[in-house]
Amino acid sequence: MSVPGTPERPLCVAVVGSGPSGLYAADALMKTAGLAVRIDVFDRLPTPYGLVRGGVAPDHQNIKAVVAVYEKLLMDPRVRFFGNVKLGRDLAVDDLRARYDQIVYAVGCESDRKMGIPGEHLAGSFSATEFVGWYNGHPDHRDHTFDLSCEAAAIVGVGNVAIDVARILAQDPEILAKTDIASHAFEALRRSNVKRVYLLGRRGPVQAAFSPKEIEELGEVQRADLVVAEDELILDAASKAGLSDAECKKNFDYLTAVAARGAGRKDRKIFARFCVSPVELIGANGKVAALKLERNALEPDGAGRVAAKGTGKFETLEGVGLVFRSVGYRGVPTPGVPFDEKAGRIANDAGRVVAGGGPVAGEYVVGWAKRGPSGRIGTNKADSAATVQGMLADLKDGKLPARAVDAAPESTPKLLASKDVKPVAFAQWKKLDKIELANGALKGKIREKFTRVEEMLSALSAGG
Repeated sequence: MSVPGTPERPLCVAVVGSGPSGLYAADALMKTAGLAVRIDVFDRLPTPYGLVRGGVAPDHQNIKAVVAVYEKLLMDPRVRFFGNVKLGRDLAVDDLRARYDQIVYAVGCESDRKMGIPGEHLAGSFSATEFVGWYNGHPDHRDHTFDLSCEAAAIVGVGNVAIDVARILAQDPEILAKTDIASHAFEALRRSNVKRVYLLGRRGPVQAAFSPKEIEELGEVQRADLVVAEDELILDAASKAGLSDAECKKNFDYLTAVAARGAGRKDRKIFARFCVSPVELIGANGKVAALKLERNALEPDGAGRVAAKGTGKFETLEGVGLVFRSVGYRGVPTPGVPFDEKAGRIANDAGRVVAGGGPVAGEYVVGWAKRGPSGRIGTNKADSAATVQGMLADLKDGKLPARAVDAAPESTPKLLASKDVKPVAFAQWKKLDKIELANGALKGKIREKFTRVEEMLSALSAGG
């Protein structure tokens, strides 16, 4: 039998997830000199690109331009796309193990962490993920409704996702009109009555996770003033030491300049708050009506960082009718794949999936499912390349699983057909892509997205 990775017997790899981390892993494998490889990419949605399509804000089209790189990859004859195929529903892990030498899980973190405070169950309390998916037209979140008739909204967390939510809430809808924002979201935002947006960080400005570019964009929103209180920029000794990081210092310098210029005269405000923690969502008639905060003090945690500790001093933000938590994300277990419940991601050691204290031969993980929710889209390139190096080392060292693999190219399509699963191929996605672009052009926007899987499949059936 030929050795996997040779022209006679290409290395067969399944990549589960077609977002940046999965596609960067595929790209790294394909660029490996002397390696003959065949890659099948699976996604539970008919559409590829993961968070680039469903997570990147519609007014960040420059970031979405990276899909040109991914498209070239998915059009390579060594790669096949199987959209609308979900692991655990349409395929089992054992199905993949029987057909591929190596499996790469690139499934991200699809769930969020709770705040664990009274009132979190009230209407008007959501995860930031739900709102982001809603305005991006993600099928999982298409049918959510957000009551934007309230005068104030709060976002708990100060990462880039939180910044995106704040910016979209405060943005002039006409700026969004020509983007690929979902039409249902655009219409709701156009009628929005939200005048105050609170961005809440439990620690200080030096510990904030947003990037300099993101916070500066927030300060450039045309119809809203960014407001920062000078007394929340006073730094403790540990935070001052944190200014040695170039990005932290740039953030702090920018926030200091914003605080110095005052509140401004625009009728809408974005308040960036620091050293505050929500302790209760206050309800009226079953809905969020106000948010109670506790002021925090920062203390060294003994590991070179600082921890937030409540001071017993409270305040209430009245009129807050929407609260979006952006305090962390966690993965959703996939049947048959080892999962680290405590960490909220696939159990792994440097990208090798582990179980029972040792690696699961031939199985790997990349992206947020590997390292947790950190980094930006570009971060995934190096992260995925590192996992691929482990895959190549295992191939070279003869550490692939000792199992018979049906590497015939027709094996997977036959299996799916036997299960009455009709995958969406990349050529079919390109048909959907063309329709979305054409429908968008009719409305004077970049793209009009399909927001329901049934609509996508119906359009493909109509198109023949």
